[in-house]
Amino acid sequence: MTQSRKLMLGAIGAAAALSAPACAQDARPLGVVLSVGAATDYEFRGVSQTDNRGQVFGAADAMIGSLGYAGAWVSNIDFQHRTGMEYDLYGGVRPMLGPVTVDLGVVRYGYASQPSDLRKAYTEWKVAPSMALGPATVGLAYAYSDDLFGRLGPASYGELNASMPIEQTPFSVSGAVGRQSVKGPLDYSTWNLGVSYALNSHVGFDLRYWDTDQHGLGAIYDSKLVLGVKATFP
Repeated sequence: MTQSRKLMLGAIGAAAALSAPACAQDARPLGVVLSVGAATDYEFRGVSQTDNRGQVFGAADAMIGSLGYAGAWVSNIDFQHRTGMEYDLYGGVRPMLGPVTVDLGVVRYGYASQPSDLRKAYTEWKVAPSMALGPATVGLAYAYSDDLFGRLGPASYGELNASMPIEQTPFSVSGAVGRQSVKGPLDYSTWNLGVSYALNSHVGFDLRYWDTDQHGLGAIYDSKLVLGVKATFP
């Protein structure tokens, strides 16, 4: 399979895709949080967006109490056709339905210097309910786009996820299992499992195992360990 075709199948998104930014849950009446980070790879739904190389990213997130959020996120990527940067714009609301928090949002994925004959930018809508079960949080997520990256047509992504802090430690564990469905024979499953460490209230580390069931599509789909760090301000 050619490298360009592998990237068309795999290059479908960003870190903001199915979860609101962490600061969107901030209870302050109005606030803006800036964040920067780096990782050994940019993984999205189990597929490397940097050709299995390092990532540097930044974001600005605004929130109005627990009602809603909006933000922008940017990262380096490694696609063909001179496209080396992804920028995402997103927003949504987080109503409470009893014990369930429902994240209703939209993400616009954009790519710098994209060629006119290969439109990569696309929009994805999401709904992601979650709730606490004891010390753990469990959630579902569903995202839909009517025309995916590279004009691949309608696509959807479903996910089951969970996270839990380790009591009396700065560590937490989390994982997810998902299914990306694309028009034609491009569907694949993905899963991840990781441990996070909060150095303090502003700096955190994450070590995560990623995998898919499509190793035959190229190295960007292969299993890997990714180490990342993120700092938030203020």
